Amino acid sequence: MPTSTELRQNAEAKFKKRELQRLDGCAAMAEYEAASRATTEKTERLRALRLSRDPVAVPADTKSSGKRQSKTRKRAAAA
Repeated sequence: MPTSTELRQNAEAKFKKRELQRLDGCAAMAEYEAASRATTEKTERLRALRLSRDPVAVPADTKSSGKRQSKTRKRAAAA
């Protein structure tokens, strides 16, 4: 049977382990959020550069968006 000092040491070791896991989780989340913010900022910057460089292309016909029509839609459109 473990003594009270052994039980206390085990409890303290478990507490320290969980505390370290919690801190690691917080650090990992902070890294994830920083990377996500950086990606968003980079995307916004590149989008602004692209839009300032290229004129906005407005499709002439909204029906012909470049997507393929299914066979049933082709038949219905032909009829």
